[in-house]
Amino acid sequence: MRPLPCCVAIAGVVLFLLGLHFELKWLTLLSKPLPVICLLIWLHGAAAGAYRNWIAIGLGFSLLGDMLLEWPADLFVFGLGAFLLAHLAYLVAYLGDSRRLAPGALLLAALVAGSMFALLASAGLGSLLLPVALYSLAIGCMLWRALARLGDTAIARQSAWLAGFGALLFVLSDSLIGINRFVAPFEGARYAIILTYWLGQLGIAASAFACRPQAEASGSASPISRL
Repeated sequence: MRPLPCCVAIAGVVLFLLGLHFELKWLTLLSKPLPVICLLIWLHGAAAGAYRNWIAIGLGFSLLGDMLLEWPADLFVFGLGAFLLAHLAYLVAYLGDSRRLAPGALLLAALVAGSMFALLASAGLGSLLLPVALYSLAIGCMLWRALARLGDTAIARQSAWLAGFGALLFVLSDSLIGINRFVAPFEGARYAIILTYWLGQLGIAASAFACRPQAEASGSASPISRL
């Protein structure tokens, strides 16, 4: 990542964490979108193609979800909808790379998403039961397809690992949101939620830089070294 976007992203992270600590709502609202905006700027430097485009769309919907959840009003359902679309965009990106069944990845994703939904449903979701069920299904499918890329020899290994790691962290962040909101609020929840979310989005965005023809990828710098 170029120095200026990188510095802006880091400043956004620091300012948001300070806003949380000192309970400055205006500061968290202004700083929260900065890291994802910088990821979108950085992503523009990745090789053009359907994979990059769908990852960019997912980041865009994630940015919208960020603002809806942070806005000083109860827009949780709308934020949930924006993040649902983000997961679906990532799902399309991963499906465009690989259609292999990957039963091991399917089982793991089903266990993760199913366990999350069962835990949330046990706390009583009321009118949100169906939306949360659909959301759990979507993130389970997204995680399955991200992990399925790990065993596909036609996909650059680095891209597969970055996307898989990012998807797992994104799902973990979503799970923490659900636990904190519906099951048992816990101290430090917002710090854990936002840090796992940002790291997950970083991994997913970085995977686009390794998603190139093997001959080209072998001569290029690693995504992490370009941060």
